Amino acid sequence: MEKFLTDLFENQKYNPDNFFLMAGPCVVEGRDLVNEVAEKVSGICKKLEIPYIFKASYKKGNRTSGSSFTGIGDEIALKMLKNVGSTFSLPVVTDIHSVEEARLAAGYADVLQIPAFLCRQTELLIAAAETGKIVNVKKGQFVSGEAMGFAVDKIKNAGNNKVMLTERGTTFGYQDLVVDYRNIPAMKAHNVPVIMDVTHSLQQPNQTSGVTGGNPQLIGTIAKAAIAAGADGLFIETHPNPAVAKSDGANMLQLDLLEELLTQLVKLRKAVI
Repeated sequence: MEKFLTDLFENQKYNPDNFFLMAGPCVVEGRDLVNEVAEKVSGICKKLEIPYIFKASYKKGNRTSGSSFTGIGDEIALKMLKNVGSTFSLPVVTDIHSVEEARLAAGYADVLQIPAFLCRQTELLIAAAETGKIVNVKKGQFVSGEAMGFAVDKIKNAGNNKVMLTERGTTFGYQDLVVDYRNIPAMKAHNVPVIMDVTHSLQQPNQTSGVTGGNPQLIGTIAKAAIAAGADGLFIETHPNPAVAKSDGANMLQLDLLEELLTQLVKLRKAVI
């Protein structure tokens, strides 16, 4: 594991042979939700000795419809994220969409995440790098694993070597994604940790309803294949009741199903390392 990750997880007891997990609801909906998910997932990860980063977007900048939920207010949500981190002794990751957001979110989060649609935005990548935070860049649905080396170079050339890359599927027609697992070793060749975004890879975008669809029944399949292909970490959005989630409910994992899945994945990891 990279030193910046061991430093990130220094307050957690974990098995260094395990994958690490980034998990939480898609977006901050309120204090009760983020605390409930953080407490539950943190407890599971302690039991299974999985290093854990709590994930929630403080705002959603990439929504299909202009009427879709985008957040409860930037600073309100960011303060909730920081409180989750301090309450449960967890590092926190959140998405950013602009140079200004990079500077704002860096005051509250440990990891800044670049959404897939923005993975080629040079100014955004440099701004994230200049905060000194860990930067996780999601591979665009239109980009190869090999080409993500340019994003890594932009961040490292800005003086920040704390970079991770995330696979989240490739556009397959107008309303579907497919996962090309060759991208995992291709991105690992850039000498950075590679994460599999299990849940977003199962999205069905561009629905005429204005709400993105999904195939959550395949979450276990995608996650197991990613571990077998050598992913260093997994990204899983989870919610106590995805049917009422304000964002990405169609592809999130129901929270009470997470422990069984992670238990299986830990066993699989032992078999393949």
